[in-house]
Amino acid sequence: MPKPQSVDPEVSRAKFDREIGRFRPYADVYRAQGCFLIEATFPRAFFIFASLKLKPRVISAASEVDFTDYDLRPPSVVFVDPFTRHPIARKDLYLKMLRRPPLPGTPPEMIGALIQQNAVPLTDFIQANSPEDEPFLCMAGVREYHDNPAHSGDPWLLHRGSGEGCLAFILDKIIKYGIIPIEQLQIQLPPAIVGMVVSPQAIQE
Repeated sequence: MPKPQSVDPEVSRAKFDREIGRFRPYADVYRAQGCFLIEATFPRAFFIFASLKLKPRVISAASEVDFTDYDLRPPSVVFVDPFTRHPIARKDLYLKMLRRPPLPGTPPEMIGALIQQNAVPLTDFIQANSPEDEPFLCMAGVREYHDNPAHSGDPWLLHRGSGEGCLAFILDKIIKYGIIPIEQLQIQLPPAIVGMVVSPQAIQE
């Protein structure tokens, strides 16, 4: 359940309006990358994400970005069902946001081959305590990251004002690590969608 606003609501509302106002002139650019703003009513903005390479088109993920208490606190990012907007469990979110370490000088083809051979460690920005729990973005600038006891040594105030935690930062990360690498649906027989296949070469450092 969302916590009540403790910061002056007008302050957070003004900053929410500023973030949405910065998004709208680039809405076409974001749409071309599969990111759609569906609704923006303070304190939450609702987005859906579709992969450009999948046909038929598929909603790959949906999320609510909550600016309650922004920017005394960073925005919360919750993955939700695109139809009900209810939070979903990790097992119901097929999206991954994989990141690889830098491999300077390595050709993209070789990087892809190394990843396929499991020779390159990958990290997933989307974490959950179990498949039944709600997933969260484990990333500085996101409320769930800074509220996690594992990151108590990396408080939000060290990042506030740096650009991390702004709406563009969050959307760009979801697009870069989650949406763009998707190439096809992963299907089991008997037919069952079990995930979305990403291009190893498209996984960013």
